[in-house]
Amino acid sequence: MRACCIHWFKIAVLAFCCLAGTLAVPAAGAQKSDRPNILYIMADDHAAHAISAYGSRINQTPNIDRIANDGMRFVNCFVVNSICTPSRAAILTGKYSHLNGVPVFNRFDGSQPTLAKYLQAAGYYTGMIGKWHLFSDPTGFDYWNILPGQGVYHNPVFIEMGERKKHQGYVTDLIADFSIEFLKSRPKDKPFFLMCHHKAPHRPWQPDSKHARIYDAVDIPEPPTFNDDYRTRCDAAREATMRIDRDLTRTDLKQDPPPDLSGAALKHWKYERYIKDYLACIAAVDDNVGRLLDYLDQSGLAENTIVIYTSDQGFFLGDHDWFDKRFMYEESLRMPFLIRYPGHIKSDTVNDGMILNVDFAPTLMEFAGLPIPSDIQGHSFTALLRGEKPKDWRTAMYYRYYHYPQDHRVQPHYGIRTGALQTDLLQQNRSMGTVRFAERPARTEQCLSRFCLRRHAEEIEGRSLSVEEGSEG
Repeated sequence: MRACCIHWFKIAVLAFCCLAGTLAVPAAGAQKSDRPNILYIMADDHAAHAISAYGSRINQTPNIDRIANDGMRFVNCFVVNSICTPSRAAILTGKYSHLNGVPVFNRFDGSQPTLAKYLQAAGYYTGMIGKWHLFSDPTGFDYWNILPGQGVYHNPVFIEMGERKKHQGYVTDLIADFSIEFLKSRPKDKPFFLMCHHKAPHRPWQPDSKHARIYDAVDIPEPPTFNDDYRTRCDAAREATMRIDRDLTRTDLKQDPPPDLSGAALKHWKYERYIKDYLACIAAVDDNVGRLLDYLDQSGLAENTIVIYTSDQGFFLGDHDWFDKRFMYEESLRMPFLIRYPGHIKSDTVNDGMILNVDFAPTLMEFAGLPIPSDIQGHSFTALLRGEKPKDWRTAMYYRYYHYPQDHRVQPHYGIRTGALQTDLLQQNRSMGTVRFAERPARTEQCLSRFCLRRHAEEIEGRSLSVEEGSEG
């Protein structure tokens, strides 16, 4: 598959050089003034099915939807390791966890090449504001102002260029404040690349006073799989400690349950407490996305600025009785990805091509007119943004989750997700054997062979898998 993608990329580059005047993506030799600014906005744990542009039935996100209305919405964007720190490392490097060195919550080696470093070297003014969560200082950024670790929602400490400062206010508002100030004070003779990373709506879902009670009079509907009993799954699904009915803490719920509730009624009460706070946090993010978009309009920057809204991974919103992520189910695997670039990306379009978080770096590098280093594993999807679909574009993606037993006791697993909504996973834990987590329609019952799964995994990881890792049990 990679050989095919490289072959297509060479053809695409050749075609681009011949037709540079007609294509949306700048040529490698483009003048600095022709290169787009890049505003990359990323939330933490914002599920696609909690965005109204994706058809949410539980909330509205009018400002995030502005990006979809003015650009393209991807419906098959997936994370290669659904957990905060590894996803961020994959986005920065364009590489899977086993190559970027961050399979779990371990320190990111900032000496390695990153998207920010490539853009900075090419003359971009680079900034990183908000949640970093890579356990090392940012590198490749002319300015950075980050939360220590997870940070807190109210009156947070930020680390600005190495100096810790406590700020009064709500973290989502402050991140937008600092981002707007970055845009105002930037050198005007350089294009900018700003990563605006929100903490919200990460656990423990603490809204601000403006939004805390906006869902008080609403009964949020439960998802269709809310009462999943895991009968078709192995023990891993039952053992995971992220269930609505038993694993939400008092910190999550903010109060003790009514003493007269039990069973289904208690479970529903916990769900309402969780989901309303989660959605209220998203409402604050949406407001501040609107502030950033308004500033671009008012300052005359909108026309030459790529704006992206995404999340570091998906999230369970009571689906399968879960909160959190990690498992290779659709709700956790799928990332929202909305992008606009006026005059270059057609407005109000939807793309079903399969893209991954390792693709973000090479795509933005190509927009900036830079060559893609051969060691980057992701692939530029600028062709998809032009409305084209390469014949050999990927139809399957590889996923691997490593983190066990910390936090939620989700078993390590890996697998392939195809374009036909099919997922097969193999447990690394030898006692677990093979499991198939995803519930799939009858029309997609065709299984991947053991050989196909092993071959795809070995292609990505660049090594031979052991019999225990790659065989069916």
